[in-house]
Amino acid sequence: MFTRRSLILGAFALSASLLATAAQADQLADIKKKGTIVFGVLGTDEPNSFIDPKTRQLVGYEIDIATAVAKKIGVKPVFKQMSVSSRIPELQQGRVDALAATLTHNKERESQVDFALTHFVTGSKVMVRAGSGITALPQLAGKKVVTVRGGTQETNIRAAVPTAEVVTFENTQQAFQALRQGKGVAYVNDESSLLADYGKLGPAAKGFTILPTSIGNESIALGLRKGEKSLKAVVDQTLRELEASGAAEQLFNKWYGPGTRANIAKRSFKISTDKI
Repeated sequence: MFTRRSLILGAFALSASLLATAAQADQLADIKKKGTIVFGVLGTDEPNSFIDPKTRQLVGYEIDIATAVAKKIGVKPVFKQMSVSSRIPELQQGRVDALAATLTHNKERESQVDFALTHFVTGSKVMVRAGSGITALPQLAGKKVVTVRGGTQETNIRAAVPTAEVVTFENTQQAFQALRQGKGVAYVNDESSLLADYGKLGPAAKGFTILPTSIGNESIALGLRKGEKSLKAVVDQTLRELEASGAAEQLFNKWYGPGTRANIAKRSFKISTDKI
């Protein structure tokens, strides 16, 4: 039998629970109140986010997108560097407000985070040492392949060549350096970043080749905490406005287009959907 006291206590408990839920679901209001939005970034993945060697400041395609989101909200952007494997835990534990960290949107991750509109589309590819004699993916069987720990590239290469000896590193710079030092015969990264890496080689590029076969399509998006509908709405609106104004095209050309290290001739996508 319920007593008056138990009913009152139950009502208080329900009210407290509802208030806690409301507070948790209003991240946008919290961001506005504190005046900053903290983005988790890699800072090692040119041209998405990296340290400018001259200014020592974080710059890149995703840095510019994150800055546009902050401006739309009316707060200051703050960037926190992290590893590929720590991105989602950092977001879930509230250490960052959002991820602008070359995060691939896939079905497995949808149970962990929400995704904004896709702002970049690419695919994983493989760079090999020219002297290795490797011209096709099957030839990587039994060979040492380097890539980033916890990224979709690791999953893609293990699926494409199950018998390859995959060696992982904390970031793309370390993995790319390992290839150059001969610690592996091949290096896996998303195609756009791989092209940027290739562009860094200069005359040494003749010692490396990018295999033509793609091993997975990647839809890259900002990552958000589950259920934060207000924040997702303003992030998506910012992205739609960038696309409609032509600013999205300009950002692509600035960081990926002709004349850049990636040197991609034309953007093959539009910012329009959060579906994959």
